[in-house]
Amino acid sequence: MEIAGRGIDDDEGVVMEVELFSPAKLTKYLRVTGVRSDGMHEIESEMVSLSFGDNLELSDGSGIEIVDALGILAKLEGDLRTVPADESNLVAKALKFVGRDLNVRLLKRIPPGSGLGGGSSNAAAILRYFRGGELLTEAVQLGADVPFCVRGGRAIARGVGEFVEPLPYDFETFVLLLSPFGVSTKEVYRQFDVIGSKHDGLNDLEVAALLCEPRLAESKDLLYQLSGVVPTLAGSGSAFFIAGTFENLELPSVPTAAEGFRYVKLDKDGSRYFLIETSTLPELV
Repeated sequence: MEIAGRGIDDDEGVVMEVELFSPAKLTKYLRVTGVRSDGMHEIESEMVSLSFGDNLELSDGSGIEIVDALGILAKLEGDLRTVPADESNLVAKALKFVGRDLNVRLLKRIPPGSGLGGGSSNAAAILRYFRGGELLTEAVQLGADVPFCVRGGRAIARGVGEFVEPLPYDFETFVLLLSPFGVSTKEVYRQFDVIGSKHDGLNDLEVAALLCEPRLAESKDLLYQLSGVVPTLAGSGSAFFIAGTFENLELPSVPTAAEGFRYVKLDKDGSRYFLIETSTLPELV
């Protein structure tokens, strides 16, 4: 789903003004099915694209500007508040991948370390705009979630994420709880290797993630107290989710409407959490 401005002049290879939507990725279930000889973990997972996400504004020039679109970054801990704007950013890597040098204004809403695939989706938006689904297989070079994020919609991801099997679109709604801290994917998988396969609901990584970051238990309990439904961890990150809408929750305040989603700010013990009501999107390419 791209929201385009004046578009691109293909003859000259110049972007005049383009806005791209970069949807969050939700992992509905995740099973770790093996470990490759290079240490990469193989998975099976159902993933869906969400109406909550980031926006990328492309224009002539060079460099990346990060904009804290909802004030979520400002409430994160330490280094997470500052999303890198150098060549380490997946947007910069994706532009290099497609042979472009552009100015990118990234309106960031998906928190780093949340398990919602923000960086992967940002890179995928670039690949999808310039190359469509052509780079689906090669996209895994930028990150395990990038192939799914290029295609989007609803799919089963296998291997380390490079094998994407599309599924029929199914409209669903979810409520996300965004924590004020992140969780390292690398550390979660390292802990998973130590403890072995321990199932806890729909996500094989949840037990390992809780060992890496014990405060996840407080986040999970907070969403449970609001909804009465046992939440599921989103991938290897710090976000939790349940199926449903805000009408099923006891909210502390009236939701704020945004384009494609609604949100509520929730302050607890000096920390700010965000509740996001969002829905699924069809395939993007």
